[in-house]
Amino acid sequence: MLEFLPPRILNAVRHVNLNRLYEIRLRADKPLRVNLDGNFCYLGERGIEGEKNALIPTSEEVSETLFAASGYSVYSVENQIKRGFVTGRSGERIGIAGSYVYENGALLSVHAVTSLCIRIPHAIEGCAEEIYRKCLQEKMCSILLLSPPGNGKTTLLRDLARLVSMRRKLNVLVSDERGELSSGNLGETSDVIRFADKMTAFTAGIRAMRPDLIVTDELLPEDYNAVRRAVESGIFVFASAHLTKFEDVPEKLFGRYVILDGLGKAGKICGADGEDVA
Repeated sequence: MLEFLPPRILNAVRHVNLNRLYEIRLRADKPLRVNLDGNFCYLGERGIEGEKNALIPTSEEVSETLFAASGYSVYSVENQIKRGFVTGRSGERIGIAGSYVYENGALLSVHAVTSLCIRIPHAIEGCAEEIYRKCLQEKMCSILLLSPPGNGKTTLLRDLARLVSMRRKLNVLVSDERGELSSGNLGETSDVIRFADKMTAFTAGIRAMRPDLIVTDELLPEDYNAVRRAVESGIFVFASAHLTKFEDVPEKLFGRYVILDGLGKAGKICGADGEDVA
């Protein structure tokens, strides 16, 4: 994991417990920051240090990181880059900030990359037990997880897929648009479609894989058509969205809506709402 980092930054990261590391913020000519246990701090040569001793990544190191994460072939991940990210071999999602280049109104590429947000996936088996107990113990239903970014939605969805596969033996289809959701143990009855948009993955999956449950991450308003198609076909859906209130969900297609507490601890529920609330 994180083998794509430049040598001096990788050496610094090795002083940190990866189980506690959630994000690395790589910004050209600015202090190196990491998210450790939900709190941002500075990373120096010997690990966590004060701002004055933080490493300062160069522009070359930022570019080198992206190039290495793409398998030394930017063209092979061109479609990912157009969507503002690259996925590492171990499921690390590397968000890209720089100059977005358009042609005929369509995003062509990202040049002059200045910042990378590297999110480290964590498989925390058992973190979704409370959600399973409150929402799925008696019967299956569709579930939408709500919270701001960085509060464990992907980790929870991954564990929910595993629990349903293990305990109910349902056919689970994971629609992994960014290559992050499917890293880790999804259970023996799970299948994965990677790097396809949700409408494509849902349509292909429903036609060819006969899923009982589809699991996907980070719904946008345009994705609800895909969810509606699945639900109307009798397929359950587990998904997440960057929302904090039940009232802001564009379409009420789910049986239960779980609101996370926003404190970054996977599995911590603030509240629930919907047709069949916990």
